[in-house]
This record gives sequence, C-alpha cells and structure tokens, in this order.
Amino acid sequence: MRQEGDDSRLFFRGFQNRSQEKMKLRKRKSTLYLSPRKSTLPHGDLLGENIYLVLFTIALRICNCFLVQTSFVPDEYWQSLEVAHRMVFNYGYLTWEWTERLRGYTYPLIFASIYKVLHLLRKDNVQLLIWIPRLAQALLSAIADIRLYSLMKQLENQQMAKWVFFCQLCSWFTWYCCTRTLTNTMETVLTIIALFYYPLEGSKSMNSVKYSSLVALAFVIRPTAIIPWIPLVFRHFWQEQKKLDLILHQFLPIGFVTLSLSLIVDRIFFGQWTLVQYNFLKFNVLQNLGTFYGSHPWHWYFSQGFPAVLGTHLPFFIHGCFLAPKRYRILLVTVLWTLLVYSMLSHKEFRFIYPVLPFCMVFCGYSLNHLKTWKKPALSFLFLSNMLLALYTGLVHQRGTLDVMTHVQELCYNKPNKSSASVFIMMPCHSTPYYSHVHYPLPMRFLQCPPDLTGKSQYLDEADIFYLNPLNWLDKEFHNDSTLPTHLIIFSILEEEISTFLISSNYERTAVFFHTHLPEGRTGSHIYVYERKLKGTFNKR
Repeated sequence: MRQEGDDSRLFFRGFQNRSQEKMKLRKRKSTLYLSPRKSTLPHGDLLGENIYLVLFTIALRICNCFLVQTSFVPDEYWQSLEVAHRMVFNYGYLTWEWTERLRGYTYPLIFASIYKVLHLLRKDNVQLLIWIPRLAQALLSAIADIRLYSLMKQLENQQMAKWVFFCQLCSWFTWYCCTRTLTNTMETVLTIIALFYYPLEGSKSMNSVKYSSLVALAFVIRPTAIIPWIPLVFRHFWQEQKKLDLILHQFLPIGFVTLSLSLIVDRIFFGQWTLVQYNFLKFNVLQNLGTFYGSHPWHWYFSQGFPAVLGTHLPFFIHGCFLAPKRYRILLVTVLWTLLVYSMLSHKEFRFIYPVLPFCMVFCGYSLNHLKTWKKPALSFLFLSNMLLALYTGLVHQRGTLDVMTHVQELCYNKPNKSSASVFIMMPCHSTPYYSHVHYPLPMRFLQCPPDLTGKSQYLDEADIFYLNPLNWLDKEFHNDSTLPTHLIIFSILEEEISTFLISSNYERTAVFFHTHLPEGRTGSHIYVYERKLKGTFNKR
C-alpha cells in the first residue's frame, strides 16, 4: 500500500511538473509571439517623440508661416534678410548699426547660406528668397515646440505635457512671431531647446555641455539672450558640487570657442577684429541710447507689455503660478527677473520678452490640468480668442508694407522700361523691406534715421526734418525735375500735405494698399503708390 501511495504521489508530481513545463513553454512562446507585433506597430519616433506628433507640429508651423503675411518690426528684414542679400548678391543697404559694428554676421550668415545655395542652383527668384528663410525659421520653431513637450513629459507626464503643448501652439504671440526672421525668434528657439538640456529636477535629458553651448550661441546672436539665463545658470552653479570643474571644463571652454567663432566670422565680413556683443551691450544697456527709438515708463512691461504678449493666457498663468510645484519656482523667477531687467531700460518692445513666453506656458498648462468642470469652456475660450487675434495680426494688421513691395517686384519684372524706373519710399524709415523683397538692382531710396552718436542736444534725422515741413523738403531736394523718381510710396496720411507737389510734378496715384485699421502718428491706414507721368500721358483719376 505504501509503495502504491508513493508511486501515485510520484506520478502526480511528475504530471504536475510536466504541466508546469508546458505552461512555461506556452508562456515563453506567447512572449516571443507578441514581441515582433510590438515592433511592427506603425509608431516610429523622430526627435525622441512620436513621428505623428512631430509631423503635425511641423505641418502646423508651415501653415503658420504662410498665414503670417504682415510686418511686425523693421529688424525682421533689416537685421537678417537685407544683410544676407548684400552678403551674397553684393548690392543692398546696411543700416547704421552695421557701420557702427553693433550687430554680428553670425545670424545673417544662416540666411546668406540659404541664398547662396539658391543662387548656385539658379533658383534665386524673389519668392523663394522671401519664403525659404521663413520656412527654415518655422522648422526650427517646430523643433523647439517638440522639445518643450518632451521636457514636460519627462518632468510630469504625458497628460501634463499635452496641456503645455496646447498652450504653446495656440499662443497668439508665438503664432505671430515664431516664423519671422527676427533675432528674438532665434533667441527664443535656442532658449527652449537649451531648457530641454538644463538640469531641472526630474529631467532625463540634462546635459550641461549642450545647454551651455546653446546659451552661448544665443548670446552671440543677440547678447541680451543672456538675461533670462542669469538666474538659471546661477542656480545650476549653486547646486553643482564640482563648481570648479563646471567653470573650467564646461563654461569657459564653450564660451571661448563660441566667441572665437563669432570673432572670426565678424573679422571676415567687417575686415577688422570686432567684439560686437560688447558694442551692442554698451549702446543699448550701458549708454541706454536705444531711447532714440522711443521710451516707455518703467512699469510698461507689467502694465501693458506682458499682459498683451500673454493675451488670454494671463488668468491661466496666474492660476498656474499657485499650483505649480516648488521645482518650477526657478522658471517663475526667470520670468520676473527678465521683466525687471528690461523695465530698467527706457526703450521697450513686446518682442524683447518673447523668449520667456514658453516658460509661462508651463504654468498655463498646470492651470488647465487642474481644471475639472470648466476645462472644455476654458479650452474653447483659449483657442478661439488666440486664433482670432493670431489670424487678424497675421493676415490683416500692418500688411500694406509687404503688399507694396509685391507691387515694386511687378515694376521690376513685368515692365519693359524697368531700367528707367526709380522708387522713393517717403515713409517712416525702414517701414518696408528692401532689396531682399525685390531682388533687382532697382534705384531705391528711403528717408534715413540714424541716431546721433555725437551727443548733440537737438539732433534731427532726415525723416524728422522731412516731416517737419514735407513740401519745403521736397522743393529743396528735387529742385530739378530730372532728379525726380518715377515712383513715390507714401502713407495716406501724407497725401493731402504734399498734394501740390504731386500735382505740379505730374504724379498720378496708380495703386492703393490697405495697411492697418489702427493708424497712428506718421503711419496711415493705407499706402499709396504714385507714378510720374509724362505730360502727354497724364490722366485724371
């Protein structure tokens, strides 16, 4: 009986073992079967993110690019495309900042490279010269958007990253600026990507060499880019245990290499050794000569600038500041520090604080993430309010100065007597782009407005003298009819004041372009093009 019991137990144990082996084999087989299916799912990655997310962001920014057909500030042309055009095609105009060596060639060199490639391929038609640089800027902005999303996914979770990403994409001011060829736009792009590598608590992508290299490059392109990074770099230095290694093996070598490259580039194009970053900071910060282009009260950024740039995101930003964890306090400190520093300078512009706008989107995302009952109305409100403002500023407000240059292009390429044409832009200086939007050596002129660097108490530039008494200025300037340009471009506000000159010199209005619903000062609601007619061909309007 005992032997039979032992045998039965052995048999049962053997059966159990065989059952376990079968189960193990089946489990192993199941794992092997499933693993290829995971790898064949239609989800790749690009820039460390889902390929569909990347393609969507790039496509959105390309649409963004073509839906911004207005002008913002002169620097988007005169400090980038105009300089690049002269570098490659050897004709154009450089503003006083280049003769005084306040600007460096590093940023225009990016667009000059694009122009050179188009020229070598014999594809340098004017439309490609206008749009390819902007599309390149749109692509860089898309990469920055994706990096912001990736960073928030590391620091929090995918849900949180989604709300920050939404806030970033629907920001009206980001939409308005992110495809423009402004140094501020490149500064913002480099700031976001550098933040991705910055050693924030919870970040898996921190890399001191990469982030400090990007900050150094941003400084070379626009020296004021260092302002938002002062508290961030100081925090990194304070928390770093090997402080001496951080300075000697990272910050100093990177700074030395970046500045050396900047010096070499500027030495090639200026013809002499120039540290443009020092000249820029000396003029705008130490001497505060930027006031020549206007000044605002110290509180302007807090009372007008920052609320306008944030737009309808403002209440969500304030709400998010109370909800965000302590580790994001450094981002809030950076925003406040930047606003305070720029408030000390008399000359203020909306675009100066653009680089800290993505920081604000982090707090807006926190606000949306914590909303429960009002989440859908809040999302609809944010999207609609921002898109209406983005489309208006991108397609309507201040578009005349670009439309009139399209008219000048037609004058160059569609008229048989184009060699005899000449254009005088009688508008506030740098109101329009120049040869980068014409790409033909057409004789053109505009009213000059360089600042006085000699310290005169009552200095007036050419534009100021003109607007004091336009008729008197025109009579002195064009005392001989042979010197009159064939075409005049003016704002509608000036027409009545110089009407006697227009009639006596046989000018006829040939084109009208809408510019803005909000005319102010020397800027009118429309732009008029006047063409000088021969006495035998003059027609009444």
